[in-house]
Amino acid sequence: MKFLAFLLLSTSLFCQKIPWNENKKLVWDNFKSTVNRRGGANVVAYTNCGIQYEVVKSSDPKVPVKLTIQSVFNEDKSWKDTKRITDYVLVHEQKHFDIAEIFARKLRKQVSEKVRTSGEFNKYFQAIYIKTLKDYQNFQILYDKETQHGVNKEKQAQYNQIISDELENLNSFKTS
Repeated sequence: MKFLAFLLLSTSLFCQKIPWNENKKLVWDNFKSTVNRRGGANVVAYTNCGIQYEVVKSSDPKVPVKLTIQSVFNEDKSWKDTKRITDYVLVHEQKHFDIAEIFARKLRKQVSEKVRTSGEFNKYFQAIYIKTLKDYQNFQILYDKETQHGVNKEKQAQYNQIISDELENLNSFKTS
């Protein structure tokens, strides 16, 4: 017996989602929400992105599992203040999406090492996913805190390099 499980992190089923692609960067037209979901006068833009996965597995624990992990940007939940957007702010927002891809790659790496069968999925995936999700959320918070949401240009430049290096280090776990 096979079945399909599907989970979206920070998404809804009806949002316009863009999968992460190293050759396609975000543009301001991708930010389609008219609602400032973060509030505050200092907020120029908000990126809603996350990691989604699909799994096809069997009730037979020995059958190979098929697991697809993808980082996505949610257009309908991402917002911008059209009067204050700049190319610099867009780079900061792109880095949020790039961070989602880093952690999608980390999840793919761990899954490739521990989850090959339906039984292994049942035994290991949830713990791997929860740990990766927590690390992802903490990194996003730290990124905004240390860069002061991109205002600190020196820290932003440091994070731009950290993110670029991390994507390169995990290059063998990309899907595109």
